[in-house]
Amino acid sequence: MQITRRLALAGAGITLLGTTPRARAQAAPFRFIVNVGLQNLDPISSPSFVTRNFAYLVFDTLVSMDSRGDYKPQMLQGWEVSADRLTWTFALRPGLAFHDGSPVTAEDCVASLKRWGGRDSIGRRLMASTESLTATDARHFVLKLAKPFGGVLEALGKPSVHVPFIMPARIANGTPPSQQVPEIMGSGPFIFQRAGWIPGERASFIRNPRYVPRDEPADGLAGGKVAKLDHVEMGTMADPGLRVAALQTGEVDYLEYAPVDYLPRLRSNRAMKIAEAGGQATLMYCASLNHYLPPFDNVLVRRAVQQALDRTEVLAGAGFGEGLGQPDCASLFMCGAPYSSTNGSELIAQPSLDRAKALLQQAGYTNQRVVLLHPADSPLLNPYGLVMIDRLKRAGFNLDVQASDWASIAQRWVQRQPLDQGGWNIVPVVYTGFDLANPLSNMGVGFNCTDNQPWGYCDAAMSPVLQQFEAESDPARRRELAGQLQKLSFEAATFPIAGQFRSPAVWRSELRGVIDFGFPVIWNIEKPAR
Repeated sequence: MQITRRLALAGAGITLLGTTPRARAQAAPFRFIVNVGLQNLDPISSPSFVTRNFAYLVFDTLVSMDSRGDYKPQMLQGWEVSADRLTWTFALRPGLAFHDGSPVTAEDCVASLKRWGGRDSIGRRLMASTESLTATDARHFVLKLAKPFGGVLEALGKPSVHVPFIMPARIANGTPPSQQVPEIMGSGPFIFQRAGWIPGERASFIRNPRYVPRDEPADGLAGGKVAKLDHVEMGTMADPGLRVAALQTGEVDYLEYAPVDYLPRLRSNRAMKIAEAGGQATLMYCASLNHYLPPFDNVLVRRAVQQALDRTEVLAGAGFGEGLGQPDCASLFMCGAPYSSTNGSELIAQPSLDRAKALLQQAGYTNQRVVLLHPADSPLLNPYGLVMIDRLKRAGFNLDVQASDWASIAQRWVQRQPLDQGGWNIVPVVYTGFDLANPLSNMGVGFNCTDNQPWGYCDAAMSPVLQQFEAESDPARRRELAGQLQKLSFEAATFPIAGQFRSPAVWRSELRGVIDFGFPVIWNIEKPAR
């Protein structure tokens, strides 16, 4: 049978409307394509961007980041802080309700924050600094700190993995943070339609008629989250060409990432709009190393990985050359971000295969098998993974490359099994500046000695500096401490970086109200009838 474009799109998880003029005249869903398939629906247990994207439709947050990086009340009406900044009293906006109609209460907020605090890097540190977190009535709760914590609002308004979304107390209290919640019950602007969910392919949503947006205009993740779309579909397509074809013909409306090879064509098409968000919206290729298993329990072997990852080669191989890539950037906290630093950058500034080979020899590496999980279905990670594989092999690593889809890899990634039982050693990953720019959420610093994430590093020298950073409120002193943390991370090779770059979204220019933030923000969008 001949495979037409329509059949290919349908097979990729994009449900097309009927072909009759009458069917075409019906209100078409807003369809957006994300980088990988959605498997895990829980934004606390899952470290994946696709789950974060899903969660922003169905859940809501107490505090949100605006387009300038400032933190604003969202579900909260406001807060009061004691003179010593150890007691925070929060008040919820009136009229908030979950999708089943039950009211959002302070007890729900307390339970959700405690669950999040058992998983997230900033959350764990906030909870460790907390004397008590209690609801005083249906709309008010109080956070009493046992010691200074300089970033309370930054923690509650954390924009990316893991986001402190609010869910009912009965769900949050009954589910350990490392396990998926059994039910998706949010209070956000859209309602998830579980019956229409095809794991790894498509998820659908309808507008939440009970949602009460803030009065302010939408601004980044802050302001009024007005749902102007009645029906939303989130899908994925492995083939970049299909993604672009579907966008150009109007079968889909928005791509989370524009396929880099098609950017010149898309830029010249007046029917397309390319995102311009920069700063923390840029991305960084990284290497997630399993510190629990040999050989990456040896710091010299980890340093060999960092030396093998030539940022110029990685970015060029992935298609992010001039104008998109920043190969000279050697900051763990992202160049152009508040805590960008050059402290310790000389350790990774000039990667070298010869140095990588020497480090492996010094480490006594004896050709042990290294399992690399390669996300072959991800347009962002597949080309980076191919460069990583080539460089590591040339450095002398005995790689066992196991290619799969990202959804399957993500399930293995969070497990701690030996290699002969599905374990892993290294995974090519990508993170945004929203995840990396703050030392307390940075993957190579913020999870130090927490023992609650798959990479599992623990550097004793980093712990006291982290404690100083989390207690500090002076911006200049915080930047100084961030530089110290960066150097310690590079010395321990906790989470090697492999190149900062821009991978912009693209959407049909007929859409109105699109918020260019760095990842899909679906509220405020209007789609004209065709």
